[in-house]
Amino acid sequence: MIDELDVAFEEDAEPSGSRRKHRGGKGRGRSAVALVLTLLLFAVLGGGVYFGYTKVQSFFVAADYDGAGTGPVEVTIAKNSSLTEIGNALVKVDVVKSTKAFLEAAEAEPRSKNIQSGTYVLRRQMAAKYAVTQLLDPNTRLSRGVTIPEGKTAKQTYELLAKGTGIPVKDFVEAAKDPIALGVPDWWFKRNDGKQVSKTVEGFLFPDTYEFDPKASAEQVLRTMVGRFLTVSGEMAFADEVQRNRKVSPYEALIVASLAQAEAGVAADLPKVARVAYNRAYVKDMVLQFDVTTNYWLELNGKDPKHSGSLLTKEMEDPKNPYNTEIVKGLPVGPINSPGKAALIGSMKPATGPWLFFVAVDKKGNSAFAVTDAEHQKNVQKACANGIDLCGK
Repeated sequence: MIDELDVAFEEDAEPSGSRRKHRGGKGRGRSAVALVLTLLLFAVLGGGVYFGYTKVQSFFVAADYDGAGTGPVEVTIAKNSSLTEIGNALVKVDVVKSTKAFLEAAEAEPRSKNIQSGTYVLRRQMAAKYAVTQLLDPNTRLSRGVTIPEGKTAKQTYELLAKGTGIPVKDFVEAAKDPIALGVPDWWFKRNDGKQVSKTVEGFLFPDTYEFDPKASAEQVLRTMVGRFLTVSGEMAFADEVQRNRKVSPYEALIVASLAQAEAGVAADLPKVARVAYNRAYVKDMVLQFDVTTNYWLELNGKDPKHSGSLLTKEMEDPKNPYNTEIVKGLPVGPINSPGKAALIGSMKPATGPWLFFVAVDKKGNSAFAVTDAEHQKNVQKACANGIDLCGK
């Protein structure tokens, strides 16, 4: 039994040299294959690591262009835009490759907080740092801000717009002939007091700082200003509030706001002046005797406005003046300027009081208010003592 097993073992062992060499060659082949597989494995793993690294790196390194860019392109930066919003605007027209790259470049430049709204000429596919530099260069800015202060008349507004845009005054005058076409809803031109309506754009050119497209026409400029008025008054719910609480039409309340804007020397007095206008026009059915309406008529006729103490009786009582408040009861036919937000609020929420008179009593513009004429005359004397030119009127 043992002999048979030994023989079987010896046969399996195959002591022949040729057979051992054959087996040795097969082992070396396997080692080579293993080596190749190992190298491939490392290559795959290495590629995976590299791919993963580049993938992760992309989350931290902002995509950006190189160089100063190619062809020119106009970009408009809206008013009060954040740096993120500016970056988004630049990406949209392919000035910079990513908002993140722009933000990083802006953060590295302390002056970036001074980037202004307006229309700029930049270049497509710029490195973000160059885009920031160009936005800070006034020579790349096409449009210039035009500021319209509160209380400016339409005529004064046209002159300011002409200086700021280069569009002739006559173009604004022509464009303003149809306020409905400029976006003023027809319902604004309604009155509850039965008086005539002056259907003009006066009062609807909201005072603000604007950045107009360099290619904008006079009509487009005025439409923008009317749109701003509608936005501000709409956010205040101006029309609804005055109809519900004041029982007047929005147009009448707009007239009161313009009167207060013209008469009040300081913002704190706007609600009180509005109250005086409401009291005299609706409670007492009196003439307003607001000198500013006379000056408005003088301006419409090409004459310079005057200080209250210099107005002539014939000027104040001119029967041809539809804005006359010296001899005609109630509110004038329309607004006499563009009131600001504070004046609109003062008209919408006037101060509570029985006042019927007011007068500026110091050179800072503060007014004193009175219920009786006797009280008012004392305030007038106080004004005269303070150097306000009223005495002798």
